[in-house]
Amino acid sequence: MSCSLMAYVGRNPVKATVLVVDDSREMQRYLRVLLELDSYRVEAASNGHEALQSIRHGCAPQVVLLDVQMPGMDGLETLRRLQEFRPKPKVIMCSAVDDPGKIAEAALLGAHAYLLKPIQHLYLSAAIERCLDKSPARRPMERLGGRLLVLPSPSPL
Repeated sequence: MSCSLMAYVGRNPVKATVLVVDDSREMQRYLRVLLELDSYRVEAASNGHEALQSIRHGCAPQVVLLDVQMPGMDGLETLRRLQEFRPKPKVIMCSAVDDPGKIAEAALLGAHAYLLKPIQHLYLSAAIERCLDKSPARRPMERLGGRLLVLPSPSPL
């Protein structure tokens, strides 16, 4: 998918471009709806290779929403490769599996957040806003190494 600029999503000005990388078309559609409600421009890729190719060919998302478990190149490997040509990418990892090892690895690789599926709109919005926050209040935390924001999936009733 191309990454051309668009001035508006609906009637609201676009806040930023988010690249959604997930092998599930249903998850891509779900995330697109949530993100567009918040006035983000959404690009999608079905796997890590497609995402990297899109970015190499001019797509410049401000945030990458990256599924951890994908066939072929998983999300963590995609993040590693992304860092080779794009320093300090703003990446939010997503997974249906609450794996402390994967969460720790994502943190070491520089992910800004780790969302557990099913993803709640409120948590998604908060994680993206945190990635895009350039306020001076955030900078000291970044110098200290920051903290990976892990947001839970909804608890069963």
